[in-house]
Amino acid sequence: SLAYVIYTSGSTGRPKGVGNTHAALHNRLAWMQQAYQLKISDVVLQKTPFSFDVSVWEFFWTLGYGAKLTVAKPGDHRDPEKLVELIQVEQVTIAHFVPSMLQAFVSTEGVDGCRSLRQLVCSGEALMSEVARKALKLLPQLKLHNLYGPTEAAIDVTHWTCTGEEESVPIGAPISGIQTYVLDASLNEVPAGVAGELYLGGVGLARGYLNRADLSAQRF
Repeated sequence: SLAYVIYTSGSTGRPKGVGNTHAALHNRLAWMQQAYQLKISDVVLQKTPFSFDVSVWEFFWTLGYGAKLTVAKPGDHRDPEKLVELIQVEQVTIAHFVPSMLQAFVSTEGVDGCRSLRQLVCSGEALMSEVARKALKLLPQLKLHNLYGPTEAAIDVTHWTCTGEEESVPIGAPISGIQTYVLDASLNEVPAGVAGELYLGGVGLARGYLNRADLSAQRF
């Protein structure tokens, strides 16, 4: 059954409503708990506007497993100085950053005082290796995770935990319940090292586009 509809950015000129299912959302949250082991003593920062699917896990992973949710004030997700202050005051342990905002965050005075942070999740853009290295150097207690997923699947489909030694940070391996394939134009798997297009399978896929049966048939 439908859990929520969230809209793409409209890069093609017309935003598309994507219908994600309860099964897909449950799979994503259950994987996250297994992988990152949220504790009731954790404090998760909720700063993503709810028109973006990252907000779904910020809300429901935290509340579903009994941790504390600290909600940033509207607009503060764009202000790294206020985020540094909030993380320190509320002793936030887990937070999400798009890589461009992480770059601004780790360049902000006092960020090395955010010692309560134990896990940072990045998604939404390519994570530059130099930003990952700087974050891990400033906050050596940190685990930094790079996640990838299109709107057409429930939040994320692949994961990678950064070491700080990557020349290029990969999107990693599929999460539980997801299959990933790199295929050519004829839908044949390409050999390792050969360019192709990423295809996804598994429980995380959306039901399709809301009221766009023709486009759903084409893309799904």
